[in-house]
Amino acid sequence: MLKIALPNKGRLSEEVRELFNDAGLEVRARGERALTASLGGEFEAIFVRAQDIPEFVADGAAQAGVTGWDLVNEAGRELESLMDLEFGRCRLVVAARDESGITRVEDVKDGMRVASCFPRLTQAFFQQRGQKVTVVPVSGAAEIAPHLGIADIVVDLTSTGSTLKMNGLREVSTVLESSARLVAYPGNGAEARRALEELTQALGSVLAARGRRYLMANVPKTSLEQVREVLPGLNGPTVVDVMNGGHFVAVHAVVSSKTLYRTVNALKALGGQGILVTRIERLMA
Repeated sequence: MLKIALPNKGRLSEEVRELFNDAGLEVRARGERALTASLGGEFEAIFVRAQDIPEFVADGAAQAGVTGWDLVNEAGRELESLMDLEFGRCRLVVAARDESGITRVEDVKDGMRVASCFPRLTQAFFQQRGQKVTVVPVSGAAEIAPHLGIADIVVDLTSTGSTLKMNGLREVSTVLESSARLVAYPGNGAEARRALEELTQALGSVLAARGRRYLMANVPKTSLEQVREVLPGLNGPTVVDVMNGGHFVAVHAVVSSKTLYRTVNALKALGGQGILVTRIERLMA
């Protein structure tokens, strides 16, 4: 049974568990503090800190793991990225105090001190730009460093930028864009790779279904051409004859939930009846 390293706490842990559960790989642990769990009887989960997952996977202690792309890059270990899980999105940015006069990364002068929880990425970023800075590693709350005189600027994670603004900081450059990734041990054998490919497909089918709905409706045959424009679907709507339906046919399509309101109203305007919308749990290409 393959081992999958998963975050043991936090928002990322919650979203990972939800994704695996939706994919039919229910997380079954003996208790809340259990260090391992069964994933639907197909895989074994080991729960560790998100920042330690790249090391566990790179060393072969787990065949795969889920953690932030920022943490994978900071670890600097050779890992195979299997898929972007599309949540936990954030950016690693350079930020300076509003009154510092630094409005762009070119304004950072040689010798300035940079506080960050990501010293490796920070050093590499400025080195690539030919800027000589002193990196001050911190374990958290980097945004306070400029106010305490510990550093001139910071390199920190942000999703909306609100925390930086709240602390009197402005973004001046983006170092890295991050999200949760499924990563794998590069030395996995053929059997492990096959199992992980199946896992990737299962997780991908859940992600593909999110934000989409399955729509069914009876529409007049005379309006079918216009209906096809309203319901493009994945490969166009499925059209089915309705028994004793007269001049009506049934159309089925996968539609975006973002445009659902307009889609339903457009179908009504074309004479659509018996409109039914349902959620999709998984969508396989």
